[in-house]
Amino acid sequence: MRITIASRAGLVGALLLAGLGVGVTPAAASNPAGVASLGSAAFGKAGQTPIAISSLADCAVEGPTANSSGAVSKTGITFGGGTTTCTTTVVDPANGVTTTKSEAKGQEFELSALVSSGGPRLKLRSYSVSCTATQSNTNATWSYGGATGLGTLPSPVPVGYVKPITKSDGTLLAEAIFNEQALPGDGSIGQTMLRIKFAPASNITGEVIVGRAACSPTP
Repeated sequence: MRITIASRAGLVGALLLAGLGVGVTPAAASNPAGVASLGSAAFGKAGQTPIAISSLADCAVEGPTANSSGAVSKTGITFGGGTTTCTTTVVDPANGVTTTKSEAKGQEFELSALVSSGGPRLKLRSYSVSCTATQSNTNATWSYGGATGLGTLPSPVPVGYVKPITKSDGTLLAEAIFNEQALPGDGSIGQTMLRIKFAPASNITGEVIVGRAACSPTP
């Protein structure tokens, strides 16, 4: 039973899973064989039209095995587009042994919804998240670059690290949750790079997901 978590300068994170380790909370349901998404959003202010962006450029090892999205922009948020791939490689044809890799690569993400409440404009120039699987283990990694508005993250970034997003006077407007993991205890991994949850002082309800991949050990 081994879990190794590593990160560098708050920009890169990795999880290697071969069983379930001490200190990791199991999730309720198994993860898919292999999927990836650029992200999604569902939030709004009272009295205004809700903002909804369905999961972008979804791929799965069962198909579609590759997908892409151009820029999607709605009031307060922009996903700059990107690609996903969910591939299966046969490593032992005689015995039907395979490996999988599910990966999302996005660019030019921007959340401006907090600016009207006195908060920062959040930007990521690029980001990626991937999940690879063999018969014996699964491995999830994530990274981003060119960030503004998020401040400094610890190195390594702990599982489920919460970065408060505040006004200049310290009022909490949102929580940016990095390195969120779903570990059911069956060897599978669900990895969300970043989840942004709005706080009451922002007058916004809902959340934004940036970069997600999941995979299970191959048969």
